Amino acid sequence: MEHLEVHAASGTRLVSLDGDRLTIGKSPENHIHLDDSSVSRLHAVIEHFPAGWIIKDVGSKNGTFINGEALLGERALRSGDEIRMGQCRLLYRTPEASETASATRFAQAAPDVTRREREILLELCRPVLEGSLLTEPASVQQIADALVVTPSAVKKHLVRLYDKFGLEDNGRRKRGRLAGEAIRRGSVSAAALRQHRASRADGAT
Repeated sequence: MEHLEVHAASGTRLVSLDGDRLTIGKSPENHIHLDDSSVSRLHAVIEHFPAGWIIKDVGSKNGTFINGEALLGERALRSGDEIRMGQCRLLYRTPEASETASATRFAQAAPDVTRREREILLELCRPVLEGSLLTEPASVQQIADALVVTPSAVKKHLVRLYDKFGLEDNGRRKRGRLAGEAIRRGSVSAAALRQHRASRADGAT
């Protein structure tokens, strides 16, 4: 049977997907209860159709991410998909699929980054973390403007981050892949972005 592997602060558990509709959120009344302050009371729903399961965000405050990309509308789930809500991660698995690759990917930890590199990541992921309809990460110039540094300084930090996250040079989508990996591995989050913005605002006053 299809199931979700739920990883949260309280531990890891398996939730079988049966029935036609399951709700996910912070409220204990949900089928899948996530005890996380950054998760909305009713965050998302998973529904079963003849072709398979789909997931849709139901207006959550901090958004839902599938394999590092913001979920807009609804999306069909594929075996190995990683769902992120707040600090919780849910891995969708089917019994007939090989779990080795997905389990290895899920276990990847976030690399150590410096304070400046973390700021770069936060600004890079800001459009996605803030739920913008523009799913592209911030440009080098936008990051530079936000942090009041030069574009060349941003590029140098990005090169180091590509290496730390094990990303090979494959063209212009590299920033997008870095943003996805940073969110997926928990290096950045919507809560961390709000804290970052608040600290910068306090420092400016």
